[in-house]
Amino acid sequence: MHVRFVQAIKAALAVAACGLMAQAVVAEPRHGIAMYGDPALPPDFVSLPQANPKAPKGGTITFGEGGSFDSLNPFITKGQAPAAVSALTVETLMGRSYDEPFTLYGLLAESVDTDEARSYVEFTLREGARFSDGKPVTVEDVLWSMKTLGEEGNPRYAAAWKKVASATQTGPRSVRFTFTEADREMPLLLGLRPILEKAQWAGRDFTASSLEPVIGSGPYVVDKVDPGSVITFRKNPDWWGKDLPFNRGQWNFDQMKYIYFADPSVIFEALKSGDVDVWREGNAAKWAQGYDFPAVQSGEVVKEDIPDKRPSGIDGLVFNTRRPIFADWRVREALTDAFNFELVNQTLNGGADPRIQSYFDNSGLSGHVSEPASPAVAALLAPYKDSLLPGALEGYKLPVGDGTEANRANLRHALKLLEAAGWTVKAGVLSDASGQPFSFTILLANGEADTIAACNIYVEALKKLGIAARVTTVDSAQYRERTNKYDFDMTHFTRSLSLSPGNEQTLYWGSDGVTKEGTRNWMGVASPAVDGLIDTMVRSKSREDFVTAVQALDRVLTTGRYVIPFWYSNVSHVAHKRELKHPDYVPIYGDWLGFLPDVWWYQN
Repeated sequence: MHVRFVQAIKAALAVAACGLMAQAVVAEPRHGIAMYGDPALPPDFVSLPQANPKAPKGGTITFGEGGSFDSLNPFITKGQAPAAVSALTVETLMGRSYDEPFTLYGLLAESVDTDEARSYVEFTLREGARFSDGKPVTVEDVLWSMKTLGEEGNPRYAAAWKKVASATQTGPRSVRFTFTEADREMPLLLGLRPILEKAQWAGRDFTASSLEPVIGSGPYVVDKVDPGSVITFRKNPDWWGKDLPFNRGQWNFDQMKYIYFADPSVIFEALKSGDVDVWREGNAAKWAQGYDFPAVQSGEVVKEDIPDKRPSGIDGLVFNTRRPIFADWRVREALTDAFNFELVNQTLNGGADPRIQSYFDNSGLSGHVSEPASPAVAALLAPYKDSLLPGALEGYKLPVGDGTEANRANLRHALKLLEAAGWTVKAGVLSDASGQPFSFTILLANGEADTIAACNIYVEALKKLGIAARVTTVDSAQYRERTNKYDFDMTHFTRSLSLSPGNEQTLYWGSDGVTKEGTRNWMGVASPAVDGLIDTMVRSKSREDFVTAVQALDRVLTTGRYVIPFWYSNVSHVAHKRELKHPDYVPIYGDWLGFLPDVWWYQN
């Protein structure tokens, strides 16, 4: 509270005292916490709205995954671990409901307490919370997990931990974290940190990759492992949290099995043969025409379209701006002009899916980049005016081709931009002033059939500009290693974005990621506007101010020309065995986290 001493000191102290009393009223332990406003569900809620509390228990679900794995620790940089390890075996202090933009409800913690400024957060653990080995989850485990993940874990945990000024035990089952700065998201971020058993790691190197299962408190435990190929999880019959309101209707299968395929395109064939039970189809044309195999015709495999209301996110070919040839925005725009989206989309998708226009397209967070910035957004961008690229304020539109292979108008515009950036065509080869030819490699992971097809069309188009590009594919382990080290020129880039973006945006495109390995900032964004707007976003005290900051960020990222956007769909195409069921109610995030397999069940 800011007190202006324009009246008598006595009156000012009275105002301050009233403020403290109001703050004390707000700072009460609660069953949940929302980024803005109050949680939608009351303290006595029965289950999440997207879950069926009467769902049958039992059965097995088998997934197909692309790539491989060589570790069972998903919380460190080394090794490649199955994503399901964290989701199925390890719990957090609070659980997220994906029917709200960003709201958490008690899980390991029975309550959460914070003040209006969110200068601290205090969690009180449930008395019966236990790890899978029967040991209780303690405050000591929470403190150790937070510190270890923040200092030794994957870089995605580091940014939030740096904002923790102190972490202390305040009672037998309570722990308080005080923050270094105002950040409305911090209580929620810590509420979602994985809680591990400290005793498991005594005398061991947490950062070393291992195939020993992590001990957690979640609904499942690792059952069988065929390194790199298959991992099976079985339901823990002694799971402590099975009767919690948050968990009712969730985690219904007795067993979950994940089979890994070096070539992801083979997973569709595994669905047809009955080796996997579910498959998400990303190709609209194939969904419309390629699902006439016998299992679909007989009804053994069911096709479903599951809608969502989340942002499009960004999906496309990313420029590594650490490479000198991509440092100039005019070059990046030229290469975007050369990507014949209309031809690619028609060839691969039958033209069914629209193009991504911005990072937060398809949502209320969109910056409406094709139009001039609104007064509120323009005001936020004003301090960064000198560093903004063309279009951030006045509007920017992606190129639209005529649908023909020639794409002449766009290629002419591309050549003008390249010439303005110092590149000229000599004897059919685009070269710089020193005679160095313009050439680069597009790095892709094995099995990305649609992306490879799109890039092959792109490579042919680039030849018309005198550019020598080539596509190279590597296995998943090599791909992960090279992208972690930013060892690529251009690659396929996908970032799913939520309705409540926050501190993870720093990991995606904060300037620290230009040199720090292992972040998600593959494009090498180093923008004072991006850094400043992320800070404004997480400090916003109202939903209105928050939305304005995200819209401004959307404009800066899009006009940065860091990614050549592909297409998106606000419907998920899911093919699954008929015995697999889910509630009729679909959450706002649709087929995303918290949906499949969380609220699905097996029923004959």
